[in-house]
Amino acid sequence: MADAEIGVIGGSGFYSFLDDVTEITVDTPYGRPSDSLFLGEIAGRQVAFLPRHGRGHHLPPHRINYRANLWALRSLGVRQVLGPCAVGGLRPEYGPGTLLVPDQLVDRTKARAQTYFDGEPLPDGSVPNVVHLTFADPYCPTGRQAALSAARGRDWEPVDGGTLVVIEGPRFSTRAESRWHAAQGWSVVGMTGHPEAVLARELGLCYTSLTLVTDLDAGAETGEGVSHDEVFRVFAENVGRLREVLFDAIAGLPDNAARDCLCTGAHVGWDLGIELP
Repeated sequence: MADAEIGVIGGSGFYSFLDDVTEITVDTPYGRPSDSLFLGEIAGRQVAFLPRHGRGHHLPPHRINYRANLWALRSLGVRQVLGPCAVGGLRPEYGPGTLLVPDQLVDRTKARAQTYFDGEPLPDGSVPNVVHLTFADPYCPTGRQAALSAARGRDWEPVDGGTLVVIEGPRFSTRAESRWHAAQGWSVVGMTGHPEAVLARELGLCYTSLTLVTDLDAGAETGEGVSHDEVFRVFAENVGRLREVLFDAIAGLPDNAARDCLCTGAHVGWDLGIELP
């Protein structure tokens, strides 16, 4: 099995231009991930890229196999993950083109498997124990600083911190839902940032979210509401500089062996009941 040290869960625009990419398929106890994994080198680092929605964007947010995705990355040696995603702005000042690196998360999904440790037997007969994860600070502080520094280095001043609220999708919010999200003081709304973050923490991976605002959410705008075409258009307009920021962030991450953040201690004192890859 090929090795990688850093994972990026995003779209094909992040790796398709690389000169030397190795495509591999990975199976996991939780089934197949969203797609093949694409291995390449960025700034001397071995990176595994995984299309979150699959090639062709055929997987809606609620049908993504998040457990398989994170497990597959770890099985390749990945210990640090960057998770860019498109979001709606919940405040007028967070308009299209805003880059926000959140430090908090609110889960409003409904039907997604959110843990590896549910007491359900795996195909090999092993049984994970039930454990309760500390998740007060959902994102890696070291990864966040790398992302912020990378954006500033590209003259794209990011919003440092804020709350990403994740909804089930695939529909967008009603105006009432959007206004409620904003009234809670939350910053941006998306459909894919959870359960990626918590599953990464359960596997002892560092996880950093980079959210690109593609629209003002329904409660913050006065038009006809968010449209599918609008989201894809604005994301396409910004994917080039987001890719540059991601690659610079990859260069700024520490070696895996040098990690000393809160993410690395996620398993201390646990009796997992299963062996992690």
